[in-house]
Amino acid sequence: MLDLKKILLKKDVIESDSHEKDEFERVQVATCVILLEVAKSDDEFSSIEEATITSIFKKEFDISAEAIEELKEIAKRKREDSADLWEFTHLVNENYSTEEKKKIVEAAWKVIYADDKLDSYEDHFVHRLAKLLQLGHSDLIEAKLKVKYKNRS
Repeated sequence: MLDLKKILLKKDVIESDSHEKDEFERVQVATCVILLEVAKSDDEFSSIEEATITSIFKKEFDISAEAIEELKEIAKRKREDSADLWEFTHLVNENYSTEEKKKIVEAAWKVIYADDKLDSYEDHFVHRLAKLLQLGHSDLIEAKLKVKYKNRS
C-alpha cells in the first residue's frame, strides 16, 4: 500500500511538472509572438531584428539556437492563426510578474532599435503593448531609455 502511494504521488509530481513545463513553453511562444509582431510592426522584418530576437531568447531563456528556430516557427504559425495580440499578452499577464513583463517591453525596444531607427508604427505598437501588459507609461519610458543608453555605450 505504501509503494502505491509513492507511485501515485510521484505521478502527481510528474504531471504537475509537465503542466508547469507546458505553461512555460506556452509563455515562451507568446513572448516570441509579441517580439515577432514588434519586428513586423513597421512592415519590415530585417535580418538584424531576427538576430536580435534570437539573441534575446538565448540570453533570457537559455535556449539552443535550434530550439529558438523551432520556437520562432511555432510562434509564426500561432501569430497567423490569431486575430490579435490579446491572447498572447493575456497569457503573459497570467504567468509573469511585473518585472518579467517589463523585460518583455525592454526586449521589444531592443528589437525596435536593432536597426537604429524608431518608426512611428513601432512606437505606437510598443505603447499598445505596454497597455496590454498592464504596465504604466513610466515603465515603458524606463525600458526605452535603458535600451537606448546601452546602445550608446
